[in-house]
Amino acid sequence: QVQLVESGGGLVQPGGSLRLSCAASGSIFSIRIMGWYRQASGKQRELVASITRGGSTNYVDSVKGRFTISRDNAKNTVYLQMNSLKPEDTAVYYCNAVPPVSRTIWGQGTQVTVSS
Repeated sequence: QVQLVESGGGLVQPGGSLRLSCAASGSIFSIRIMGWYRQASGKQRELVASITRGGSTNYVDSVKGRFTISRDNAKNTVYLQMNSLKPEDTAVYYCNAVPPVSRTIWGQGTQVTVSS
């Protein structure tokens, strides 16, 4: 199984930036699509960005133009660059396969708080 560990979250003011990282304990090369999910307090987890093994990306409308997902298959790491952050981006962010598969284990996530 592949354990996923997210990092890079924190408290940032509106308009600020953060870069999230997701390190996998094993190879992610065989996972065709990796994604970043988020879960705000009291809401369901949602997929916000995804990337194929070949580098094609997709974003939910609310983050288009502000977030950029990337993956380094050699380092078994997925990144999420978040710019122009808004209070509504506040959530716990997770990475996983899209859709999640049995061999990848959800991590603890990383908290992103956007507040002045």
